[in-house]
Amino acid sequence: MRIVFYVLVAGVAALVTFALALLIWKLSTKYRLYPKIRARDVHTRPTPRLGGVAMFFGVLVAFAIGSQVPQLSIVFSEPGKILAVLGAAAIIVGIGVADDIWDLDWLTKLAGQIIAAALLAWQGIQITQLPGLQHTALILSPYMFLAITVFLVVLVMNALNFIDGLDGLVAGVAIIANSVFFIYSYIVTYQPTGQSAYFNLPQFVSAVLIGACVGFLPLNWHPAKLFMGDAGALLVGLLMATSTIGFTGTFDAATLSDRKLLPAFIPILLPFAVLLVPLLDFGLAVFRRLRAGKSPFSADRLHLHHRLLDMGHSHLHAVLIFYAWTATASVGLLLFLFTPSWVAIVVTATGLVICTIVTLSPLSRRKAVEAAVQSAPPGSVGPRDVAAYDPLDAAADATDVESSPTEAEAERALKRVTRARQRKREATP
Repeated sequence: MRIVFYVLVAGVAALVTFALALLIWKLSTKYRLYPKIRARDVHTRPTPRLGGVAMFFGVLVAFAIGSQVPQLSIVFSEPGKILAVLGAAAIIVGIGVADDIWDLDWLTKLAGQIIAAALLAWQGIQITQLPGLQHTALILSPYMFLAITVFLVVLVMNALNFIDGLDGLVAGVAIIANSVFFIYSYIVTYQPTGQSAYFNLPQFVSAVLIGACVGFLPLNWHPAKLFMGDAGALLVGLLMATSTIGFTGTFDAATLSDRKLLPAFIPILLPFAVLLVPLLDFGLAVFRRLRAGKSPFSADRLHLHHRLLDMGHSHLHAVLIFYAWTATASVGLLLFLFTPSWVAIVVTATGLVICTIVTLSPLSRRKAVEAAVQSAPPGSVGPRDVAAYDPLDAAADATDVESSPTEAEAERALKRVTRARQRKREATP
């Protein structure tokens, strides 16, 4: 069974990544190789950010081991594509490490991302067709497909980087998303459709990436000992884009069953489904910053994971909610290919309802606590307790990057609440 060989390279990536991540954590802690805590950060203690380096070498060793396995020789039959993947990964990791150390400007980072994406497209890892109606292929000019490929690679890299704000978030989302896409591509290539070789590069990349994320997650789980940094988040995004574009871009939808129209679009819809949460957060962030007249790559504390924390979710609950939304969207879409449509619709709708309820559940609790605190007699609660639940306080300002109010802000909030109660008593006959 070919799954054994994919498990082999995933295991190699996991072991190497874990060992190197452990080494990097110990060295970084010993020599204090970590940056200061930024205003938008959620963690409260300085934490090393070079985990992406361990992931990169885990991927590199997995590729090296895989190239020596005879059964995987067809994966390496086009050396140009292999070198393009590893070269693009090296560029991205270099840019990410430099940004983690020196905090590069957004234009420099974007230029590096475009170069890496163009390298992939130049060596043939690009979209060559899109599914059209009635199982036909939508053919565009080569330059259009090249531009679309570069845009999608850069988009996915930044989407993953934008959600890298909670312990274990990117690694876990990547494991779920890549597992679903791996299962899809694995099952499809088992069918006698002539889609691709028995072993192929997109599946290989997915397996290696899953292994690297599994190996890194133990040190990144809350409370994290090591962050993957921009190097790791961008690397995960690059490899996810490589695997999905490498498979989706050359998939012939006409070979699928004519019983349904949706299966023809699953190859192009599934990548967006598995990346639903990162892409949604990326879109909202870009819109928010452009509307404020800022660079779309400027940092703030208004990402979806920040909002979940502000709603009252714990760190772990916020991460699990991201996992749940990713799994529901990706598995739900995948079900349309292998089950009757009504089953897929019921399962997906049920999952979405449950995710929505769990996501919004802290709001009712917060409202209850807010009412209790603000209606308490003067002196029964501290100034900071009032400030934390006073919607007029500066601590609740959407543009503020700190959730903890200062003493002056707390005192002002307490005075406002006290005056409001005084006026209410005076107005009562």
